[in-house]
This record gives sequence, structure tokens and C-alpha cells, in this order.
Amino acid sequence: MTTTPVHQVSRVGIPLAAGAAAAVALGVYGRLHDPTGVAIDIAGFSSFQAVKTWLATLALVLGVLQVVSAIALYRGRAWLAPVHRWSGRAAVAVTLPVVAHCLYALGFQYGEPRVLIHSLLGCFFYGAFVVKMLTLTRRDAPSWLLPVVGGAVFTGLIGLWLTSALWFFTTFGVIR
Repeated sequence: MTTTPVHQVSRVGIPLAAGAAAAVALGVYGRLHDPTGVAIDIAGFSSFQAVKTWLATLALVLGVLQVVSAIALYRGRAWLAPVHRWSGRAAVAVTLPVVAHCLYALGFQYGEPRVLIHSLLGCFFYGAFVVKMLTLTRRDAPSWLLPVVGGAVFTGLIGLWLTSALWFFTTFGVIR
């Protein structure tokens, strides 16, 4: 089957355009929305920052499991597919309270470089996640696209952790 140039572009272009739209939409919402300051509060944690820090750390651990299991899958370890799928689902699930709090309570902030980078990475992470999810469903996607997009999602997660959880741990300590 031969593909037309439009079809070839759409195999990558449609997921990338949707991811870019998601990233921009999150950034615009976060910037235009008046932050409420309302925080998530879970018993046993000293502050909403501590909750977000530990959830982000759990997401990072699950993200590492994603990378390790993806490498194993590419090496033919198909029995790890459920581990890969469920660790990815869990990683995203633990980020949802964090992003909800960040967007709703704090908004897109740019007052200092670390916070600006963190806000941009948050938008990038979820945009890359949208691209990954759309790539998974496209049978006609180029074979290189999924690993590249998965790497982008992981890179965004690492950057988010470095600009939030690591900052929190080094500023306030591990136990607070």
C-alpha cells in the first residue's frame, strides 16, 4: 500500500498537533484562571507541598519502571506488557491531583525562573502524554515515534520532579 504525502504527514502531524494544542490549552487556562489557593490536603502530610512532592516522587519511580519495562518490551519480553501498561496508568493517576492543584490553586506562574520552567514543563508533560496516547492507537505511526514520545514524557516528568520535589526536599527536608 502506497501512502500519499498528506497521509505520511498525518501519521505524525495529527498526534503532535493534538499534543501541542493540549499543552497550550493547559498553559492558557493556568494563566487566565484566577488561582484559588485551595490546596489538596491528605492526612499524614504536613502541607499541600508535601503531598505534591511525595505524589511526584511516586510518579517518578513509576516513570522509571515505565522506561525499564519499555526497554524490556523492545527486547522481546512481552510478558512485561501488563507491568508497563499499569505502571503508566498509575504514574498518570498520581499526577492528576498534583496538576489539578497546580492549575486550579496556583495557576501558570512565571515570577521566578524555577517556577516558570516548572509551569512550562507541566504543559509539555501533558502535551507529550496526549501525543503518546494518540500514537498508541495509530497502527500507521512510524516505529520511531512511540519511543521518542515516551522519552519526551519521561524527560518532562524528570524536569517536573527536579523543579518541584527535589527543590522541596533540598529546601525543607525529606520529612516535614
